[in-house]
Amino acid sequence: MGLNDRKMKILAAIIKDYIATAEPIASRTIAKKYDFGLSSATIRNEMSDLEEMGYVVAPHASSGRIPSDKGYRLYVDQVMKKRKLSQEQQALIVQALQQEMGRMETMMQEMARAIALVTNYTTIATQQTAKRHIIKHIQLVPVEGAVVAMVIVTAENQVRNCTVVLPVTASPTLVSKVSKVLSGALAGATVEDLGNVMYISMMRHQFGQAGLDTAMVEPLINAIYSAMGIDEPQQVHTIGIKNILEYPEFADLDKARALMGVLEEKDELLALVAPSGGDKIQITIGAENNELVLQDCSIIRAKISIDQQFYGNIAIIGPTRMDYAQVMSALQTALTALGLK
Repeated sequence: MGLNDRKMKILAAIIKDYIATAEPIASRTIAKKYDFGLSSATIRNEMSDLEEMGYVVAPHASSGRIPSDKGYRLYVDQVMKKRKLSQEQQALIVQALQQEMGRMETMMQEMARAIALVTNYTTIATQQTAKRHIIKHIQLVPVEGAVVAMVIVTAENQVRNCTVVLPVTASPTLVSKVSKVLSGALAGATVEDLGNVMYISMMRHQFGQAGLDTAMVEPLINAIYSAMGIDEPQQVHTIGIKNILEYPEFADLDKARALMGVLEEKDELLALVAPSGGDKIQITIGAENNELVLQDCSIIRAKISIDQQFYGNIAIIGPTRMDYAQVMSALQTALTALGLK
């Protein structure tokens, strides 16, 4: 038995109304609300066929129908139409990202905050240092004697700090000169570049041309290499954690506690948020989630990479009757604001 256009329309109507009401949808409701030109009896027969095919279920013998995971999957893949956010909602997301553009340490968090506010679902963002750190600027500051503090700014606008003991006394004039040579020579270099013998030879040559002691090159390069090579642990930001508990699906205290347990564990969240495969946006529905406690939930995930630099992952978690079209629109708005169409 195929799923014809009429069945598709009725399934979409059931899903739309169930998302809005959380109540089983009866054939009479659809007949009154939607201009399908069908009688209540005809719709009821079509709903019976949809149930037989596994797209809807009847939670009680005398009730209407609610969508199954299979029904939601068909809806998301084939039926769901694109929907624009309101201008106010779009502005909220775009402004949040524009204010934080270039500040990786807060950008992912603000993206999650804006999407949680627009969708009223729980939103989780992880952020991670890009694997190929690119040097943007280096500044040395004299501390005492031969000791200098080194400040390294990366192309991702992250700051790395370290101290270096030079083989000579670090006067302000010397430190200023060394900073200028280092920044000029290493701007655009990566951690991998610093391990190249040719880079070290090039640095010795430039120090010599600038009248600087070439013995400074090795301790400086080693310090930069160590500072740039340290990956900070992934940070996890969970925004609107109470949002999901407002939905009637999680009114049961035991179910709510189990879900909260997952949302409070960093390792669980890192695995939960990370998309698999190459799709820009991924949706898992109900039983498609491996964790038993998440099988009443749907999760929409996206990987955020800019200029081939991995920034982090974002995931929106809600009940299986979440407003998929709204969440997808919110995510697309965020991706477009970041230049990731």
